[in-house]
Amino acid sequence: MAIRLIEFIIADAPPPRLDKALSRDVPAEAVLSRTRLARLIADGAVQIDGAIQTDAKAKVQTGAAVTIRIEQSEDSHIGPEDIPLEIIFEDEDLIVVNKPAGMVVHPAPGTPSGTLVNALLHHCGDDLSGVGGVKRPGIVHRIDKDTSGLLVVAKTDRAHQGLAAQFAAHTVERYYRTLCYGVPDANDPRLRGVKGTSFEPGNILRLTTQLARHKTDRQRQAVLFQGGRHAITRARIVEPFGQPPVAALIECWLETGRTHQIRVHMAHAGHGLIGDPVYGGKRKLPQKALNPAALEAVRDFPRQALHAAVLGFKHPVTMEDLRFEAALPADMETLIATLRQPA
Repeated sequence: MAIRLIEFIIADAPPPRLDKALSRDVPAEAVLSRTRLARLIADGAVQIDGAIQTDAKAKVQTGAAVTIRIEQSEDSHIGPEDIPLEIIFEDEDLIVVNKPAGMVVHPAPGTPSGTLVNALLHHCGDDLSGVGGVKRPGIVHRIDKDTSGLLVVAKTDRAHQGLAAQFAAHTVERYYRTLCYGVPDANDPRLRGVKGTSFEPGNILRLTTQLARHKTDRQRQAVLFQGGRHAITRARIVEPFGQPPVAALIECWLETGRTHQIRVHMAHAGHGLIGDPVYGGKRKLPQKALNPAALEAVRDFPRQALHAAVLGFKHPVTMEDLRFEAALPADMETLIATLRQPA
């Protein structure tokens, strides 16, 4: 049997029961229900600060380190597939790839093949870290299926552990380029009244909230101000579009890295991402603000216009500072070019 380890930290103001606290804070990609977590607790598979805890009703403190051990069969339907990869950097410990939009990072129900993991298994063979488990070898972090851009994958366990520690400490540099509705400007009095928003020097929008799974839709995230997990996003305007401006290219960077964080935060601020089917909504833009081709392009853009453009971290083995950039994909470049055309 292989062992899959899931490690995370209990966030602020945890629920009074251990099973509820784990259900709230366990990473979404772990796909563990509260019932499954309760069973794992009873089986002695949950450690709190290094000690096994078998009482689902036990209290847990903010900042407690959680380790969940899940036994998995070595047998797996996941196999190598000859799928092209855009490799930005590779050495014996890690690989950095530029993931295209439409590619799922790892197999999951409904997507058993055609994923980044399948492509990596073909490219790397057995040279992927086993820390992520059979279904997620080498995966340290994720970006959404329809988000393009940079990902680092661990090829050795030492690299996986070192990278995971940097992500947990929020020291990894991650910049995204995205197109949003409206322009998040400090001069907009509406934004000043949105809870959780503030502005820093340089017209930088700061969003500070808690995030948690939506109460009724487990595939969505929701903004909270009590409970949940702390999340901070910053954004600055790169280029506005329209007369008057009705959309913008913005740059976002993460102080934390929660599921759907940029998408949820920008929607909360009233500046949902163009093309986002979950949080962005379909907005009717003023007919005279943009040219007809741009209005059509915005309306029909098939995915969230979000790209992981910059990834920087310390090499977990050599301690060298690494920083990578990936140009915008063709679909976003085409949309920007259309938005620039006069109305």
